Amino acid sequence: MPESLTGIGVCAGVAAGPLLRIAAAPALPPPGPVTDAGAEVARAYAALAEVVADLERRAARAAEETVAEVLRAEALMADDEELRDAVREHVEGGTDAPHAIDAAFGTFREMFAEAGGYLAERVADLDDLRDRAVAVLLGLPMPGVPQPGYPYVLAARDLAPADTADLDPTQVLALVTEVGGPTSHTAILARALGLPAVVACRGVLAIPEHTLVQVDGATGQVEFGDFVVRRAEDALLPEVSGPGGTSDGHAVKLLANVGSVKNVPAADQAHAEGIGLFRTELLFLDRTAEPTEDEQIGAYRDVFRAMAGRRVVIRTLDAGADKPLPFLNQDGEPNPALGIRGLRIARQRPRVLTTQLAAIAAAAAECDADVWVMAPMVSTLEEATSFAAAVREAGLPRAGVMIEVPAAALRAADLLRVVDFLSIGTNDLSQYTFAADRMCGDLADLLDPWQPALLQLIAICGAAGRASGKPVGVCGEAAADPALAPVLAGLGVSSLSMSPRALPGVRASLARYSYDECRRLAELAVAAPDAASARKLVG
Repeated sequence: MPESLTGIGVCAGVAAGPLLRIAAAPALPPPGPVTDAGAEVARAYAALAEVVADLERRAARAAEETVAEVLRAEALMADDEELRDAVREHVEGGTDAPHAIDAAFGTFREMFAEAGGYLAERVADLDDLRDRAVAVLLGLPMPGVPQPGYPYVLAARDLAPADTADLDPTQVLALVTEVGGPTSHTAILARALGLPAVVACRGVLAIPEHTLVQVDGATGQVEFGDFVVRRAEDALLPEVSGPGGTSDGHAVKLLANVGSVKNVPAADQAHAEGIGLFRTELLFLDRTAEPTEDEQIGAYRDVFRAMAGRRVVIRTLDAGADKPLPFLNQDGEPNPALGIRGLRIARQRPRVLTTQLAAIAAAAAECDADVWVMAPMVSTLEEATSFAAAVREAGLPRAGVMIEVPAAALRAADLLRVVDFLSIGTNDLSQYTFAADRMCGDLADLLDPWQPALLQLIAICGAAGRASGKPVGVCGEAAADPALAPVLAGLGVSSLSMSPRALPGVRASLARYSYDECRRLAELAVAAPDAASARKLVG
């Protein structure tokens, strides 16, 4: 057995405990004869209906709204008419109900996997639905999370949404999956539940059950050894509130990432000073048509009103690559990560952007939130200039751009001549700087936010912010790493936006250092030869 495994850390925090695996999927029996196709179809449909009903019951009792939303989305997949038609066709072709269910899900699974990105990460959901339906048909219990009665680290090939409804955070210390990526449901749910999580950790299912493991959700490392069972540090932090900043009063605004108004209470509970990343794409996902302007106004207004008097940085549609949208018809791009995504969508569909800006302006006019608007995937001064003009034409006062590609970071000073602020998306900036796919677990070390080359690019942006007197924030996963927070402040970052669960740890970490100490730590980290050395020098 190796001493450690490495995957992609998707929710920061360190926890340790015995490793337990999720229950195995039911095995298909040998094919049986079909003597009454109508009755066999009815039997298959009843199994799917039971799965849908079970998911809806789990959604109703889920404590986290994010979990409930995901469960309801999975129920819709199981209730899909095309899926039932596929099952019926297989049965009418002579296949018994369990194998017809397996075959029908297999067809959709193949389609989703070939589509890649967001849809590919829904493959685990399809597998889970198939297993549950087959279990119903065979009279077996549906697969689920262990309930041993003591704290443990949960390992799985991938974690399906239904697995998390009954997941008890007092027992589950951390999540480790063998597949998945930063946008998989495991990652989304781990952030919602505040559990350290590592995905794409190849080999974790070969580790014997009850082995003591330590999971680092920031570095993606899973170690084996004689560890003392413990929860993530942020769960042990005392309640800390107030504005973010260093021990000598240098302000670093601490903001929250949200996808809708449903996430605002968690931000308030964590004493967020505002919203640093409002992901509007969640309103567009899984839609076959663009949301209307009125629908968008309502969604934006809800968040603005809930954040009255505080800053809300709203990001215009960030679609493409790992977030394909059916109504954009982006099929066939040879390399979606380098294709039409983010602000580039406006090259082909300018009305998508102008409609969204009009909706944001209308919603902002009805509220007194301090609304800032930023564009994703900006590479050039020309793009930044054009976006800033569109924002101001819509009547919105503050325009910014995300720094997600090295070209933008290198020209940060030029960009700040035409926009009001920068926000660094460290996940994509790592991907494009190191030519390492965010979904590839084998390249997780290159995606480490402590990589000195990445920190050097952040330093360029921070210096440009200092020189211009304009804000430069970080809204990627790096912002949620308490150990990295003083380094980012020392590099000139003026705000950090993260999952609300991460706010207390980051706030406490910043308060331990003076601003001069932060700048010294930043110099050490940038000068380090590699990520591990940078982390060690600062720690």
